[in-house]
Amino acid sequence: MKIYAIADLHLSFDERIDKPMDVFGPGWGDHAERVKAAWTELVTDDDIVIIAGDISWGLKLDEAMADLDWIHELPGQKVLLRGNHDLWWCRIQHLRTLYDDMHFLQNDCYYVEALDLAICGSRGWPTPDATTYTEHDEKMYLREQGRLRNSLVDAKIKGASEIIMAMHYPPAKVEETEFTRIMQEYGVTQCVYGHLHGMVAWNNGIKGEHGGIDYKLVSLDYLGAKPKLIYDSEQEK
Repeated sequence: MKIYAIADLHLSFDERIDKPMDVFGPGWGDHAERVKAAWTELVTDDDIVIIAGDISWGLKLDEAMADLDWIHELPGQKVLLRGNHDLWWCRIQHLRTLYDDMHFLQNDCYYVEALDLAICGSRGWPTPDATTYTEHDEKMYLREQGRLRNSLVDAKIKGASEIIMAMHYPPAKVEETEFTRIMQEYGVTQCVYGHLHGMVAWNNGIKGEHGGIDYKLVSLDYLGAKPKLIYDSEQEK
């Protein structure tokens, strides 16, 4: 079994949504078709793909359904979390009734019994070192810490021996934040995140091993529209 990760699909298959992504640079040309080609080549139905936010441009759930159906048709189990542009994301219990191969993470974890591994997740939020940080940001930062901890507590309740964290926003730039400290407290082994686009922005997220956690940026343009392999059970033996 393999686990892959990618963020920022930014899909817009509903005819009411006009959001061509190629205006953001050549890395976005035909991005959905390129993701599908790479995904179907790499991923089997036995595998898992984490989608770390900014999934659909739909403003309401009915406008996002074509995008979610498109993901549903791809191989593997999918673990999704909310990004800052996922305005369609509504009542979590309702979302969880839509598909049997798609788990929407919110205040819980996705436990893989065969691997004794949990995938946790939280949207995250800009951290206090952001130049535009406000009192509103502080409120959201604290709320996302709570959701992060709730997800990790669920992993511990389920007895997971290994934890992978997925976030949409980068949990830090370089130095520690409350997000990274909470992950260290619960023994997270790796963290994937998205949100950052373009060569300049790619440098604004923590990467590599810090405090025992391996951080990976998995935004679509950074990966060249190819889901990144982050766990292979055969290599772990």
